[in-house]
Amino acid sequence: MTSARTLLPSVVPALAVGVGSGLVLYAVDAVAEAGEHLLWTDLPRAFGVPDGSGLWTFLVLVLTGVLVGLVLWLVPGHGGPDPATEGLVAPPEPVRVLPSLLLVTVLTLTGGVSLGPENPITAVNIALAAWLGSRLVRGSDAGFWLGLAAAGTIGALFGTPVAAALILSEMPLGRAGVPLWDRLFAPLIAAAAGALTTVQLGEPLAAIPMPAYPGFHALDVVTGSATAAAACGLGLLAVLAFPYAHAAFHRIGHPLLMVTAGAVLLGLLGALGGRITLFKGVTEMVELVETEGTRTAGGLLLVVVVKLAALVIAGTCGFRGGRIFPAVFTGAAFGLLAHHLVPSLPLPLAVTAAVAGLLVAVTRQGWLSLFTAAALSGDLALLPVLCVTILPAWLLATGRPEMQIRTPGPSPEPA
Repeated sequence: MTSARTLLPSVVPALAVGVGSGLVLYAVDAVAEAGEHLLWTDLPRAFGVPDGSGLWTFLVLVLTGVLVGLVLWLVPGHGGPDPATEGLVAPPEPVRVLPSLLLVTVLTLTGGVSLGPENPITAVNIALAAWLGSRLVRGSDAGFWLGLAAAGTIGALFGTPVAAALILSEMPLGRAGVPLWDRLFAPLIAAAAGALTTVQLGEPLAAIPMPAYPGFHALDVVTGSATAAAACGLGLLAVLAFPYAHAAFHRIGHPLLMVTAGAVLLGLLGALGGRITLFKGVTEMVELVETEGTRTAGGLLLVVVVKLAALVIAGTCGFRGGRIFPAVFTGAAFGLLAHHLVPSLPLPLAVTAAVAGLLVAVTRQGWLSLFTAAALSGDLALLPVLCVTILPAWLLATGRPEMQIRTPGPSPEPA
């Protein structure tokens, strides 16, 4: 039987891991933002490069690929495991790989690659928590520290412990027979501490400016479900292409050549789609929604196709980063396209339904998809509609693979 005496000792470790997770995320974001401003604002102005220059975009992405490839080839730790084979929460990595993983993560975020910080930052926090925890608390369970670090990072990323609770409820935590709330007690504290740290210091994923949902109409269930299912179908096409792209890049063998080849393709896509299709997509998503009225259906379709293709390439050629944030941006762009084609479909429902549908295809996590979509709107009136409109997308994706290589081959050896 669980008692207060068994739960209270976990409070201090949970608080420490949560705050530490938030600080790591903030530090990486701060360094990446400083580098991004230098690379994409200060230097172009200094050299007289026109705003939105496709040539500059191409050169920066190729240079980023070369630098990341050199780190993967030459720096001890080689950036950790192949990110295409890892989910959001994975077993702890050896601490010796963390410096190289942090370095390539900062380079990836700074250089405009279409990946987010969620996977590498979660991996870093899990590795640090497991390493420090096992030394400070002899005989402690590694799974305990994994759960705290994962929860703290998820809470920090989304700015709320609710996201961590929903995601972790889909994972096996603690001993069988222990009530779910008791198993989530310590992770929730870590998630809350991580969320509060990020809210005070940084900018977690937050609601984007959209008109209020005008109120439920029966037709919303039909149009919203169709939007979510269509977005899910588009995401499943990307999931289908993922292992083929991964195999093609890994045939190259050498990490420097592999990542540089991907960077060349990303540079061409970035020059084609424009600056808005670069980076993890949070700031760009706000810009996309705010300028929705100035974009044509063809322009929005181009953004969707370029961003999704960039996600597949970046996620398979060796860059270190997460696939959730770019998928959220792609879903939002697809929702804007659906609203443009069917004006009777309310804008907030179009965006959130498309985000939920695309995330279902990419992650195969229902709670994550539903929560992220609802958080983007910030409108509780949409939640009941989203709970219904996500169901066709879930049925469409059920039984199909997620965007992850489950049976990876050996990592390419440096030449």
